Amino acid sequence: MFYRPGLDAHGLPHNPFNAIVTPRPIGWISSRGADGRDNLAPYSFFNAVAYTPPQVMFASTGSKPDRGDGKDSLGNIRETGVFCVNIVEYAARDAMNASSAGFGRDVDEFEEAGIAREPCREIACSRVAGAPAALECRLTQIVKLPGAANHVAFGEVVGVHLRDDCVVAGRFDVTRFNPLSRLGYQDYAVVREVFAMARPGEG
Repeated sequence: MFYRPGLDAHGLPHNPFNAIVTPRPIGWISSRGADGRDNLAPYSFFNAVAYTPPQVMFASTGSKPDRGDGKDSLGNIRETGVFCVNIVEYAARDAMNASSAGFGRDVDEFEEAGIAREPCREIACSRVAGAPAALECRLTQIVKLPGAANHVAFGEVVGVHLRDDCVVAGRFDVTRFNPLSRLGYQDYAVVREVFAMARPGEG
């Protein structure tokens, strides 16, 4: 089949786009507003985008009546210029899902979903206690994308937390915590096995 988004009807019960670009890592974004209130929300349009300096991005693709053209995470980051990316392990799937509810801006998702927090070290923000890894970030830019409420926030990583049990023989071992990833529809996947392949010429 073939269709042109925005021009043709795909004829399927649900939009297939999110099911095509998979699996997608989940950025569990913690932020803090200028009023000192914490926020925590998962974003599946998330990834690392550069090594030196290390940089990440996440896209906010919706809006809330009490936030205008974005969501709480984006609003907080605009106010304070910092955020933290918490890596989601399989064991935290229910807590992550609970934090995705459409709460008002005055609700603290850490409290609402019963998620323990710890302070970041380099930025004024909370992080998920016990997460396999957390990336403390300073905002570099927010880019407005086509569409009513599509924005991408880019951040430079200024602090990295690695849970001790996930570092094995000098490597960050994802099989120790099983990363959760987003598929399409209401589907998720979990990483339980890995394999290695050397690039041509690398031996």
